[in-house]
Amino acid sequence: MEIQYILAVLYFSILTILFSTSVQSGDDILNIGSKRELFVDKYLIERLENVRLERCVPHDEGIAIAFDKPWEGAFCGYCTVIKDGDIYRAYYRGLPDVEAGKEKKRYQQVTCYAESKNGMHWTKPKFGLFEILGTRQNNVVLADAEPATHNFSPFLDTRPGVSDDQRFKGLGGSSKSGLLAFISPDGIHWKPLSKEPVFEKGIFDSQNVAFWSEHEHCYLCYFRTWTGKGYRGFRTVSRTTSKDFINWTDPQPMTFGDTPLEHLYTNQTHPYFRAPQIYVAIAARFMPNRQVLTDAQATAFDVDPGYFKDCSDAVLITSRGGNQYKRTFMEGFIRPGIGLENWVSRTNYPALNVVQTGPAEMSVYVNQNYAQPTAHLRRYSLRLDGFASLSAPYSGGEMLTKPFIFEGSRLYLNFATSAAGEIQVEVQDADGKPVPGFALDDAQPVIGNEIERAVAWKHGEAVDHLSGKAVRLRFVMKDAQLYALRFGK
Repeated sequence: MEIQYILAVLYFSILTILFSTSVQSGDDILNIGSKRELFVDKYLIERLENVRLERCVPHDEGIAIAFDKPWEGAFCGYCTVIKDGDIYRAYYRGLPDVEAGKEKKRYQQVTCYAESKNGMHWTKPKFGLFEILGTRQNNVVLADAEPATHNFSPFLDTRPGVSDDQRFKGLGGSSKSGLLAFISPDGIHWKPLSKEPVFEKGIFDSQNVAFWSEHEHCYLCYFRTWTGKGYRGFRTVSRTTSKDFINWTDPQPMTFGDTPLEHLYTNQTHPYFRAPQIYVAIAARFMPNRQVLTDAQATAFDVDPGYFKDCSDAVLITSRGGNQYKRTFMEGFIRPGIGLENWVSRTNYPALNVVQTGPAEMSVYVNQNYAQPTAHLRRYSLRLDGFASLSAPYSGGEMLTKPFIFEGSRLYLNFATSAAGEIQVEVQDADGKPVPGFALDDAQPVIGNEIERAVAWKHGEAVDHLSGKAVRLRFVMKDAQLYALRFGK
């Protein structure tokens, strides 16, 4: 009996060790399901050989919205662009100067609205909702609501089951007032959600952005804080979460890995619409006291005297949830344009959200010529998923993924090659051994420039018998860019 007991103990001990090892190994295996994965960070990447992770360069498409109405002004800012079905909606602060005897004084801050059918050409409807500067023939959708209208930031609420009268929500406010919440059925007619602020633990002296996270199943708000007490240190970002948009958790400061701190004036964090598990933040990087213009040059451009002794640009930051940002690229994402008017304080601030504006195109909008009579919102375009890419030179290179499991019957790539370039994909098991029928010699070269194409091997495109099993992908690339991948039907 003693021998049987000892053998039984040994047997179960071995099983426990094997199970623990399996669980530990399983913890190291990513589960990407059928989600689209973008190469904006190193989430999937285990090894690169002569392949670089590169940021893409947005293309300047010109002025989208000129801030030329009397109730708008040179200080229009904190813009938000929302794609609501077939309608594009733009919101931004109006802060005009008005004559007061021989001097100018600031008028009340209002929230202005513009609309588009394609994200390129915009109109300003005359709603007649508020009398501003003696007229109701204006595009103002929120007024008499300071300080919320200083930095009002709306969003389309995609939470399942949200009531029709709360399809749109928005936040605005200051450290003194706290964040005030507003709701709207149509994005035009707004009313307060409550008389009291919904959140008060922040500085809020910037655009404070919120959204429903499909990935984390809660509302998120990313808002302005400082690394020091009060307004000291660096302008930075914290976040809070909520299940009902009314009760919010204690704030958590966002971390940036081992990258140096920089002033981030606006964060513009939002879920990417083709991969909502990835939050994209096209943030405004502010460089205080980095002066480019002389006093005489500022006078020539008619820049407000208080707004030309700093400069700024846009940077690309990402997150996959929690309080961690990834700053994969420290370099500027959208640089100031040619001309000294682009090198003044608080210009080049991106609007909230990236939206699709064509079958293969997405757009980001940027506030430019701030504090000048020529202030406007400008559009920049990118290919879909094209924030960054894996880029291989003519001499070729490779990328090996971490082990992961997926769901689907085909592997699709968003890619571009030259006429001489190509991409081949080898499927390996979790230990790095080629799966029979999916070795590099079996892989058909992928050549072209497409938003989505299925990868093929000698036997065809099917990978369904590998679904749910741990695999790696080995990409062998030549003169090619890889933007994204996904598994699907």
